[in-house]
Amino acid sequence: MICAIRGLSLAYLWRKNYLMKKILLVLVLLLAAFAVYWFKFRKTTHGPKAPKPTGIILKRHSDAFNSKVDKVVSDYLDIKNAFVEGDTSAAKKSTFAFISALDSIPMEELKKDTTSIFETAQASLGDIKSNAQSLLQQTDITEMRKDFSMVTEMMYPGFFKSINYEGQKLYLENCPMAFDDEVSANWLSNSSEIVNPYLGKTHPKYKATMVNCGEVKDSIVAK
Repeated sequence: MICAIRGLSLAYLWRKNYLMKKILLVLVLLLAAFAVYWFKFRKTTHGPKAPKPTGIILKRHSDAFNSKVDKVVSDYLDIKNAFVEGDTSAAKKSTFAFISALDSIPMEELKKDTTSIFETAQASLGDIKSNAQSLLQQTDITEMRKDFSMVTEMMYPGFFKSINYEGQKLYLENCPMAFDDEVSANWLSNSSEIVNPYLGKTHPKYKATMVNCGEVKDSIVAK
């Protein structure tokens, strides 16, 4: 009888110890899981975020090259503004400056790319100069504007693409009735606002009523 009671007591104690060990093991696992959450997940979600890496923008051309191209664009815009005002003297003065600016671009720098790029850009520049020089020979503002439209066609997209333009954002804008009310023509602007150099403020037929006629066709953004 005593042995039976003692056997039951030992079984009870063994079972009790087993349950205690099992409970302790569960607690240890819970603590381990909590520690992993705290040190891994909580720190990464609530800690300060590292700044995202940004790419380095590399310029293809020297500052001197881009500065000369910027001057070309500036003089072109002066010609455009002169035609808006209907001022032929100012248009020719700006065209002289424009041609001089074209001649000052250090085109030799393009040879570091490939010979074909240099030759394409050189040919494009020659076409621009030819039409600008023709403008200087004209006395009629309509004929001057026609040469100006051809300068624009030679600059966009050919010249800008061949030199890999890196200047300010420009807009290609279009007048659907630039000549004889039916022939369209483009111009370049540094603003998306339409200020038409072909109909202008002193048009013999429309006066200043059509100066905002036209639309933006494209934009030129440095890559």
